[in-house]
Amino acid sequence: MLAANFGFYQSFVERKGDPAPPAASVPFQFKTPDGYDFYLRMGGLGNANEKYFKSSNPYWLENTLNTTYNDYWKARGIWRHLKAIKPAVLTVGGWFDAEDAQGPLRTHAFMEKNAAPANNTLVMGPWTHGSWSRGDGDTVGNLHFGSKTGAYYRESIEFAFFQYHLKAKGDGKFPRAWVFATGRNEWQQFAQWPPAEAQPKPLYLAANSKLAWQPEATSGFDEYISDPNKPVPYLGYTNLGMARDYMTEDQRFASQRPDVLTFETEPLKEDLTIAGPIDVSLLVSTSATDSDFVVKLIDVYPGDFPSFIDKNPTKMGGYQQLVRGEPFRGKFRKSFESPVPFVPNQPDRIEFPMPDVYHTFRKGHRLLIQVQSSWFPLTDRNPQKFMDIPKALSADFTKATQRVYRGNSNGSKLILRVIPSVM
Repeated sequence: MLAANFGFYQSFVERKGDPAPPAASVPFQFKTPDGYDFYLRMGGLGNANEKYFKSSNPYWLENTLNTTYNDYWKARGIWRHLKAIKPAVLTVGGWFDAEDAQGPLRTHAFMEKNAAPANNTLVMGPWTHGSWSRGDGDTVGNLHFGSKTGAYYRESIEFAFFQYHLKAKGDGKFPRAWVFATGRNEWQQFAQWPPAEAQPKPLYLAANSKLAWQPEATSGFDEYISDPNKPVPYLGYTNLGMARDYMTEDQRFASQRPDVLTFETEPLKEDLTIAGPIDVSLLVSTSATDSDFVVKLIDVYPGDFPSFIDKNPTKMGGYQQLVRGEPFRGKFRKSFESPVPFVPNQPDRIEFPMPDVYHTFRKGHRLLIQVQSSWFPLTDRNPQKFMDIPKALSADFTKATQRVYRGNSNGSKLILRVIPSVM
């Protein structure tokens, strides 16, 4: 996560001793409002240390030196210790938490499977990082949720939780999951997460940029050229760092690029609600020995959809709202501990889960899937050469031909967990 980590570690420095916090430092001078240009001119990831950190920040160095899931990272996996927890637990997260969308979900899931607390509630709302504890929570980016969700959480969930468990006031009836449905803009309670009602339903990539609920009888592929020297931006406008609301951003700019594959359904004839993780299963090949594959699930609004917010300059008709997007570095497709190269031009399988969602695609909307091989500078560039990426030189960054295979039951697909009807 290049932009987020670089910006964070420029100000998050090692403290020498503990008598007093370090004196305020001069903010880092990017000398441009354009993060895409700044990070591209920086060159390979290793150049960040040479040009800017000067080996002065051990946290940045530790991130770039430990590039596999090794003992360094395993020792820091706090989630491993969340077994047989006795106190009541309220785990809170945001569907649009750009810093850590999956942490609360994994924390709750692990506790549920390992002698779970008697009172163990997951709360997920339509929030960015930490915004459940501050602000109204009625908007993120161009989206409006129809109510002050942050205030609702603090008053109706958090306060009631502590009133009961600390002062024995109230009925103490808390569900296992208290979650906000985006798209439908409603709070729901469930006896477990993901809900038992949510059943796996494959959505297949098909010919002519289509998505289908049944696999095609014939096989084929779509291809694009991935050029790490001209990476796909993660936003359609100029921005310096990681935008806190990028997880709701309009994806129309990406749909127009030749290095982004798009697949779309017909307009929905009825609402479609999905809940839980989204499983990705891609059959791909690359002419290189390593490549990234970014998958995005998008909600396409009807052309006549009105704007949510008065005086909002963004026209919401045709808006392509990012519902969930996730990058995957191909060399880790077999193992995070032991990466392996691709055999050039040989089809191989990439499977990974995207963090959970609870979203309703409304009647008349479309589902859109995008597949691409860069997401810059949200993520660092893959040189598309099997190597230790922080050591990549400019000459290592090369173009690659990417193919995404479709058709038959073995073709590329996403597996959604669909709730048959809105409760």
